[in-house]
Amino acid sequence: MAQEVKGVIARGKGQPVELTTVLVPDPGPGEAVVRVQACGVCHTDLHYREGGINDDFPFLLGHEAAGVVEQVGAGVTDLEPGDFVVLNWRAVCGSCRACRRGKPWYCFSTFNASQPMTLSDGTALSPALGIGAFAEKTLVHSGQCTKVSPAARAAAVGLLGCGVMAGVGAAVNTGGVSRGDSVAVIGCGGVGDGAIAGARIAGAAKIIAVDMDPRKLEWAKGFGATHTIDARSADVVSAIQDLTEGFGADVVIDAVGRPETWKQAFYARDLAGTVVLVGVPTPDMQLEMPLIDFFSRGGSLKSSWYGDCLPTRDFPMLVDLYQQGRFDLDAFVSEEIALDQVEAAFDKMHKGEVLRSVVVF
Repeated sequence: MAQEVKGVIARGKGQPVELTTVLVPDPGPGEAVVRVQACGVCHTDLHYREGGINDDFPFLLGHEAAGVVEQVGAGVTDLEPGDFVVLNWRAVCGSCRACRRGKPWYCFSTFNASQPMTLSDGTALSPALGIGAFAEKTLVHSGQCTKVSPAARAAAVGLLGCGVMAGVGAAVNTGGVSRGDSVAVIGCGGVGDGAIAGARIAGAAKIIAVDMDPRKLEWAKGFGATHTIDARSADVVSAIQDLTEGFGADVVIDAVGRPETWKQAFYARDLAGTVVLVGVPTPDMQLEMPLIDFFSRGGSLKSSWYGDCLPTRDFPMLVDLYQQGRFDLDAFVSEEIALDQVEAAFDKMHKGEVLRSVVVF
């Protein structure tokens, strides 16, 4: 029997979000109903509202979440009611060609719940990234639930569900940052600061934060940046080279995802260094560069999908570091808000006033 809950939806491109009644069905085979405790307001949710992902309106927004399992469907053996979980949007299948090769973080056939959540009139909702957690409860595939310590603060660890994990993973998993490396991060929002924190965890000796907003550069220092570059007044490539004995950084992470920032990342790395693209470009963006530069500089050019994370491996490890005081997840939480304040949070995000607003239930 479906449960009535309150949820935040986007009905049409560019329209303000709406708080309304959502029907959440009982879990079917392989599914789970999760009572959401906290959900971060991510740029991806804004992209959904603006029609930048697809036009499958209406959307049930929210995906960066933690909560408690309330019900499980048939065949679910690794979850039970009462488990505290962080939700993820890449529930690996275990059988696709990536999983068979032992690289499940690339899984090409991830799972979502098969049943739709709906409006009161029966209209099916498209859950953001297969989650839809701007709601008191949500229906997901059981593989989207990763158990972590129930003593952890939901508003903080829920951020591992998207932006923070994307950033940390871009540095640690995709970029392979190791002890003594020099790292530059272009764009110091939630993802970029996650990359800075990940580089610090990995033991980078020099971590250079690049942004056009002085507030964000100041925030970046708190996550581990040893140097900052204001891109409004400095030539980014030259400034990074000056800080790395003229060579460029070992790893440069583009957390913006624009042609101009990617070029900065490319030319600001050392010979045979690594560029990681974790910022998401729009489909219309084009890149034009001399092909000889790719050959002559060598190294690796990588895209980072969700930080190339494996939730069952990475979430519990990062929560452990958080609880040990070695990874300050709390610092990503700029404010805690109510469910009816999501639209205002989008405005603050757009103005760069917050790292993360987090809906707390």
